[in-house]
Amino acid sequence: MIDEPLYPVLLRLAGRACLVVGGGAVAARKADGLVACGAVVTVVAPTFDPALAARTDLTCLARPYRSGEVAAYRLVVTATGIPEVDGQVFQDAEAAGVWVNAADDPEHCTVVLPAVSRRGPVVAAFSTSGRSPAMATWLRRRYDAELGPEHLVLLDLLAERREAMRREGIPTEGVDWQRALDSGMLDLVREGNLAEAKERLEACLSSSSG
Repeated sequence: MIDEPLYPVLLRLAGRACLVVGGGAVAARKADGLVACGAVVTVVAPTFDPALAARTDLTCLARPYRSGEVAAYRLVVTATGIPEVDGQVFQDAEAAGVWVNAADDPEHCTVVLPAVSRRGPVVAAFSTSGRSPAMATWLRRRYDAELGPEHLVLLDLLAERREAMRREGIPTEGVDWQRALDSGMLDLVREGNLAEAKERLEACLSSSSG
C-alpha cells in the first residue's frame, strides 16, 4: 500500500525506450499501453506467451533480466510475478534514477499506472494509489461511457479559440473557460448547433476578459 500523496502526470513516451520485464499476459497488457503511446518497447523474459513473441511492434529478448540493464531505459515495468526478480528490477531502477512500475506490487513502484479512459486526446485516469486496482478499473468502466464524440468536438472548439487567442497575443490564462464550459455548450454540440456553441463561447470569454 502507498500512503503518501501521489503526483499525477501524463508522460510523453513516443520514440523513447521503455522496458517490460516478464513474458506473460500481464506483461503483454503493459506493453500494449506503451506501444499505443509510441514508445520503443523491449520485453525481456526467459519465455513468452506465443502471441507476445509473435509481435513485430516491439522487441522480445528471450533471456533472464540482467542486473543493471534498466539504466538504458526511460520507464520500466516489471510483471514477472517473481518477487526476487521484480525486487531486483526495482533496486536497479532506483539506483539508475529510472521510473519503475511493478505489477500488483505497490511497494516496488515509483510509478503507479492508473486505469485509463481515452477518447483521442482526452484522457481520464482513475487510481486508488495502488490500494485496489480492481476498483480503479471499476471506476474507469463506470465513467467510460460518459466520454463521447461530442466531447472531442467541444475540445476542438476550445482548442481552436485558444490557438487563435495565442496568435493574436491575447493571454489565455485568467480567462473564464469554466464559465464557457458550464454554459451549456456541450448540449448545443450534442444537438448539432455548432454555430450557437461558438457564439456562446465567444460571449463567455468576452464577458470574462472585459
